[in-house]
Amino acid sequence: MRVFLIAAALASAGTAAAQVGLGLTPMREDLQMAAGAAHSGTLALANDSPGKVRVVAEPLDFYIDTYTVPQFVREAPAEQAYSCREWLVLNPMEMEMTGNSRTIVRYTLHVPARAEEKSYHCAVGFTTEPPADEIKTTGLRTAVQIVAAFYVVVGKPTAEGSVKDLRLEAVPDAKEPRWKAIVVLHNPSLMHFRPVGSLDVLNQDGAVVETVEFVPLPVLPKRDQNFEFPLKLTSGPGTYTLRARVDLGANEIQEASAVSVAAAPQP
Repeated sequence: MRVFLIAAALASAGTAAAQVGLGLTPMREDLQMAAGAAHSGTLALANDSPGKVRVVAEPLDFYIDTYTVPQFVREAPAEQAYSCREWLVLNPMEMEMTGNSRTIVRYTLHVPARAEEKSYHCAVGFTTEPPADEIKTTGLRTAVQIVAAFYVVVGKPTAEGSVKDLRLEAVPDAKEPRWKAIVVLHNPSLMHFRPVGSLDVLNQDGAVVETVEFVPLPVLPKRDQNFEFPLKLTSGPGTYTLRARVDLGANEIQEASAVSVAAAPQP
């Protein structure tokens, strides 16, 4: 039986480590390139656990689902028009690492000469496997995948976006009444953006009762993206105004508001 864990970073470009000691830096590459150009770089992979491990590397597609969870897959047909997966070449593709060791993985990214001006995205996944001299036929095995995300901007596409919807929803199956705010961001452009800003919850008197910050996950091209904000709402059920103030990548603060009702769930 195999247990699969994932560690990934889309919002930050720092270093991260999975629970079993696999680390990677950088975990995000933002590249501005021209059609027909090539770029080479390195990723530093670390095995911080005491045992040796075999690691397999592969290019991946990714998207962000309705619940703002990144999904890394070998191929995502819906992302084909924006994928840079086939542009990546990795060396080495497979390696055995001793305990508490580091290794460098080189990559080269070739942009096709006829690539359109827009932003593309893909990833490199590193997945642990048992070393070749350790054959396991039964028992529980934990596999870890750690991922580096690539964002490749070809040419100078312009980011555009808007706040499409704001609403309150009850949290299902909660032991006591709880609510979450949903903000839907619309990206009609060919360029991804990362929202920066906050969401205020105001009561009927116009007082701010709660403020939450946007997580700067990317809104990928030509889609709507939900952002969920778990709320405390200590004031309980009632009528509230949601007010979003957010920069959607154009260095201009957009503001949107909507009145929503947090009603006590039916028994």
